[in-house]
Amino acid sequence: MQQNYIGIEIGGTKLQIVVGDGAAKILERHRFTVDRVQGAEGIRKQIEETLGKIVPGVKPAAIGVGFGGPVDWKAGKICKSHQIEGWSEFDMVGWIKGLANVPVVVDNDANVAALGEALHGAGVGFNPAFYVTLGSGVGGGLVLNGSIYHGAKPGESEIGHVRLDRRGTILESRCSGWAVDARIRELKERHPESLLCKLTEGATGGEAKHLASALQQKDAVARKLLEKVTEDLAFGLSHVVHLFHPEVLVIGGGLSHVGEPLRAAVERALEYFIMGAFKPGPRILLAGLGEDAVPVGALELARQVK
Repeated sequence: MQQNYIGIEIGGTKLQIVVGDGAAKILERHRFTVDRVQGAEGIRKQIEETLGKIVPGVKPAAIGVGFGGPVDWKAGKICKSHQIEGWSEFDMVGWIKGLANVPVVVDNDANVAALGEALHGAGVGFNPAFYVTLGSGVGGGLVLNGSIYHGAKPGESEIGHVRLDRRGTILESRCSGWAVDARIRELKERHPESLLCKLTEGATGGEAKHLASALQQKDAVARKLLEKVTEDLAFGLSHVVHLFHPEVLVIGGGLSHVGEPLRAAVERALEYFIMGAFKPGPRILLAGLGEDAVPVGALELARQVK
């Protein structure tokens, strides 16, 4: 008899609740836009209502949750959310158990996405697999022997907070979507004639989404910006290579939609930053699951519940 699982993704802008099978294949999806004004209470109401509708019919064996923020995964509690008020010290596992009466596990969303990509996405067949997500922030996760590597508490691979210099510049401040948006706004003042700057004219956010188009049209300013971003990213990832020796580095998140130019540029830059004994270095791949990385990873997390 097929066992079903439920996966939940709780982010700063979206909430996804999916039903999946034992192979972490999504069978049913419920997606919501997060209302920041309603805070955590509004998200909990959406989760409670949705679980109330689907749990009786699905009869899940377990529920996995990927949360957008620091998580005490052993205790099953949320440390805090940097985007939504009302999550600090919340007992996520205890609350959902009370709603569904099944085993529940919660982890940081980048860890969960890493699990999804390692076992069902671009990282299949590689061990260890490291995942980095370039979204509004920069997060990461390491999967070793098919499970999330946590290490000491809190157990998150905070690649975004790796320092690039002694002044305290962190990777997230250079390579996140918001950071690239800010770089493009600075370029508008110096290179208003460039195609990239013309494409983003009038925009006050989300400028990075035009980078791929400008690169496709061989805009020199866009190419130079990509080189700077990928050099910073490769420098940060070189520390991952030297410490954990992954067989693959998977790049996901909104900025990964730049596609092959981004992947290839990271691959070229990384070789310069790693020691000779580790060359040519790990495979560099673009994420395969897209926006399903966290929900698929949450299904796999639920499947692994002992």
